[in-house]
Amino acid sequence: MKKPVLLIAVIMLLSFVLPVFADPEQSVPSFAEPLDYSNKANWAYYNEGDDKPADLFIICPTVDTRSYANSEDLNEKLKGRFVSALDAEKGIYSDVCRLYSPYYRQMSIGAYTLPAEEHGKAKDNAYLDVSAAFRYYLDHESNGRPIVLAGFSQGAEMCIELLKEYFGNTTEGRCLAKQLVAVYAIGWRITDEDIKEYPQIVPAKGESDLGAVICYECEDGTVTGSIIIPEGVKTHSINPLNWKTDSTKAESSLNKGAVFSEEDGPIPGFCGAYIDESRGSLIVPGVSSDDYPKVLDVFPDGCFHLYDNMFFYTNLKENVELRVNAFLETQQIEHRNTVVWIVAASVAVLVLCIGGVLLIRLKKQAGA
Repeated sequence: MKKPVLLIAVIMLLSFVLPVFADPEQSVPSFAEPLDYSNKANWAYYNEGDDKPADLFIICPTVDTRSYANSEDLNEKLKGRFVSALDAEKGIYSDVCRLYSPYYRQMSIGAYTLPAEEHGKAKDNAYLDVSAAFRYYLDHESNGRPIVLAGFSQGAEMCIELLKEYFGNTTEGRCLAKQLVAVYAIGWRITDEDIKEYPQIVPAKGESDLGAVICYECEDGTVTGSIIIPEGVKTHSINPLNWKTDSTKAESSLNKGAVFSEEDGPIPGFCGAYIDESRGSLIVPGVSSDDYPKVLDVFPDGCFHLYDNMFFYTNLKENVELRVNAFLETQQIEHRNTVVWIVAASVAVLVLCIGGVLLIRLKKQAGA
């Protein structure tokens, strides 16, 4: 089978740069300050597509396979990998969103093999930058515009952290929640514990609900645990083919096009999918691990993590447009309702004023 161009690029990127797994005896330093996001050199995308109706804040997946725990050296070569990974995703969103994406000192692939405490430090380091970039975006670019958060793998994990920090029950959080179109946290997990502790994390229930999290992770049905969905953990997922959250099988005819190469374009009917009731993972039957290998040893056999976006690319692209349009329509309705309320209130006040004037005149005439 001839492998698609984009798939080959992914495999070359990850397999020719052999991962250096972390030495558990080495300590992870804690970063004191985030990157300076007023410096546009610290952005992979900044206000790209400024004529679009919504904003996309998208966070790059793991592309660092060499650093011990975090990408402390954001050199031009590594920045090039950021852009390559982001370019493979951005077509899902770019028709309706202007793009913002920061470079950040992300966790390397080796950070996922660290003990929990050290991994936590590496994650905090990465999120320090992501949060600072989002804060800069909010303060200088947002202006109340509709927001789509998106990320794949580590990028998806960072999106969930942004939800936790910025969209809670605070004055700012409630305002931001009104701007949030959706969160595409693909290739990660959201659990009952997450939702209980952070009620602003709302799993998507259908194809057009707003402010919701679209989340899934692809497997072949044999996986019992991974760094994305550990053994014994169940995630909330939605099927990007039928937009159901139960185990209803979506036939391959619903797949409007997997995309592995921009040159070759979409492959309609590439695969079907259904949600595993025990793990919550998205099972993709009929896809061979020989043709779509795991590539990295941190993933178990039968894990299709690297292809989560590719398998359902066209369906995701259409869904982003659907949700943005639904959000804009809701805004228009709310605006019309506000205008109607203001006009009605103004008329009522005017009627009361006129009535008051007439009543005063009548009293004066009666007194005369």
